[in-house]
Amino acid sequence: MPPSLFRAASTWLLHALVWGLVAVLLIAQQPDYPGPKPPEFWVKQGVVFALLAALFYLNTQWAVPRLLHRRQALAFVGLNAAAVLLVLFVHQQVELRLHVPELVARAREAALNPPNPWCAPRPHLQPGPEEEGGGLLNPGILLMALMVLGIASSLAAMSRAQRDAEIRLELERQQVATELSLLKAQINPHFFFNTLNNIYALTHIDGEQARAALHRLSRMMRYVLYETPAGTTRLSQEINFMRDYIQLMHLRLSSRVTVEFHAPDPPRPDQPIAPMILLTFVENAFKHGVSATAPSTIYISLRQPTHDSVELLVRNTLFAERPDEDDEPGGIGLVNTQRRLELLYFNRHTLTVTERTTAGDYEVCLSLNLLP
Repeated sequence: MPPSLFRAASTWLLHALVWGLVAVLLIAQQPDYPGPKPPEFWVKQGVVFALLAALFYLNTQWAVPRLLHRRQALAFVGLNAAAVLLVLFVHQQVELRLHVPELVARAREAALNPPNPWCAPRPHLQPGPEEEGGGLLNPGILLMALMVLGIASSLAAMSRAQRDAEIRLELERQQVATELSLLKAQINPHFFFNTLNNIYALTHIDGEQARAALHRLSRMMRYVLYETPAGTTRLSQEINFMRDYIQLMHLRLSSRVTVEFHAPDPPRPDQPIAPMILLTFVENAFKHGVSATAPSTIYISLRQPTHDSVELLVRNTLFAERPDEDDEPGGIGLVNTQRRLELLYFNRHTLTVTERTTAGDYEVCLSLNLLP
């Protein structure tokens, strides 16, 4: 059911419950004697029902939004006090002009003292409290008017709070969409900047491998250009993208560097995932875990503990001269990836960074719940 249709149905249901309750109270307010009640009595109750409905919608549609929500409490209280007095006054006038107390008293006497030709006439019964009438401050009508007033104010306040919450959610969604667009606009150039630098360095080593690297890069560019705008991609495509990147990076590494990559091929099930959400951690390992002189190891493992989750473990050798993120030109990948995780997988991800393990390595462990 669309949200607007659901809200409309909920509103109509609340109104039906309110008026069902008021109708039951008005019916239960009838005089306590067997037999039919005068039609004038039900006319009076119908007028009271209409007055209470007017009081209800006066508050929900005008008084609460225009006065109470604009901090005009005195005007709100004065208006409703006058409205309640008007309801009591109209009730009193209808009751007196239709002679409801006298008619109810006669109907009550006829029901309790049916005529009997064999017996002497019984004295007239004294009118009951509900038959005396004439008073302005009728307790039953006053309590119902106050009840309707309270319900109307509460419903109007709830409706206002719901609308405000929907506006806030919509603003938050727009803010998240805008922020994600800005993050992607930063991440994609950041990736190409580093990759092109790597291929440039490779051209001085092996031209044939550089051409193969450009071909692989063109395939990766197609992925970035055509998959990332969609917002999600398949896990298998993300794995293939990571594999291409690792192979591209491996071309320029010396024999002193050991790279291990483990991933399900193909993944089961092939769940949707945010594109390039994993690459930054792999890229970070190559950027900071490789030394030109010392042996180094990069270990990358992607697994699926459950059908709707993945875990990425990236471990690389830690060197003393490892530069800080902020000292690197364009070093915005990790920061933006962490922000993307907060926006896209809020309360559905766990990121653990170990600056130095017992083996002296730098380790990142990311756990994602892919299904909301």
